[in-house]
Amino acid sequence: MARLAGVSRSIVSYVINNGPRSVSEEKRQRVLRAIERLDYRPNKHAQMLIQEKWESVAANQLGVVISSVNAFKRPYYGEILAGLHEEAHRRGYHIRFIRLFEALRNPALLNQLIHKHEVSGLVLLALDQVLHTAADRELLEKIVGRVKRVVCLEWHHKGLLSVTFDRYRAAFDAAAHLLGLGHRTLAYIGPADERVGGVRAALSEAGLALTREANDAHSGFEQAVALKETASLTALVAGSDEVAFGVLKACHRQGVRVPDDLAVVSIDNIDLAEFALPALTTVNVPKRELGQQAVRTLLEQGEGLPVTVTLPTNLVVRESCGARKTY
Repeated sequence: MARLAGVSRSIVSYVINNGPRSVSEEKRQRVLRAIERLDYRPNKHAQMLIQEKWESVAANQLGVVISSVNAFKRPYYGEILAGLHEEAHRRGYHIRFIRLFEALRNPALLNQLIHKHEVSGLVLLALDQVLHTAADRELLEKIVGRVKRVVCLEWHHKGLLSVTFDRYRAAFDAAAHLLGLGHRTLAYIGPADERVGGVRAALSEAGLALTREANDAHSGFEQAVALKETASLTALVAGSDEVAFGVLKACHRQGVRVPDDLAVVSIDNIDLAEFALPALTTVNVPKRELGQQAVRTLLEQGEGLPVTVTLPTNLVVRESCGARKTY
């Protein structure tokens, strides 16, 4: 490898081990290209390889690839990961690693971790959020081509197992609840995915005032500020509880009373939803169960025909929609 990269063996070692000495970016890229070309993988288990014990090493090891560092910050994904760990432990499995999709662009790390001798199964969590380019899709195909058992959690990919909840139905139920309370002009602020279609389907001829994309509390706040000019608006569906927190703050800043002036229903039901002021009416997504089901599906259906497991949701009525009095 050192010969192919045109560098010394010590330089190769520094790149693979991320130190202890720094390496110029030009030499680092040469080494990484050589690693990718040779499909190099650190031989840390050479003795076990000789003893033909590779498969037993990986037999009870699972890996998790997650979309981005932002997912680690969200309580929603925290509950999903807790479910993953619980079910893996219950079945005698270990989570070998949790890595960002972006980190696996490093061919040394890709070859080290994504390998049948390291893990017997992979959970790919919400990767639809980061598959934007041909290079992203190429990396995904490399990943799924190296491990037999793969399950997509919170998204779908052709030919693979998947575990998710029905975003369309969750948004439909949120909007239908507001319609049942007598509202006819609604807005949606949230992720630009199947939830938009669910809200529109529920409204049918009632009419949708507007849709605005937001993925967290900050963007939810910014988008809700623009609603001040929409005097006819009486209700709003937030695509997630975190977006709803931003909406509630914007309403407070602008003197809009929730639910008297604006009824709000969101989706997720994270633990903090009941502590908002007013407490959030929200569609409960079984987050911990999603993680548990992903492990069950991976181990029980891992090498069979691809199936999609969709977990049910349910509406939790609190104060923000106006169906219950605040306290």
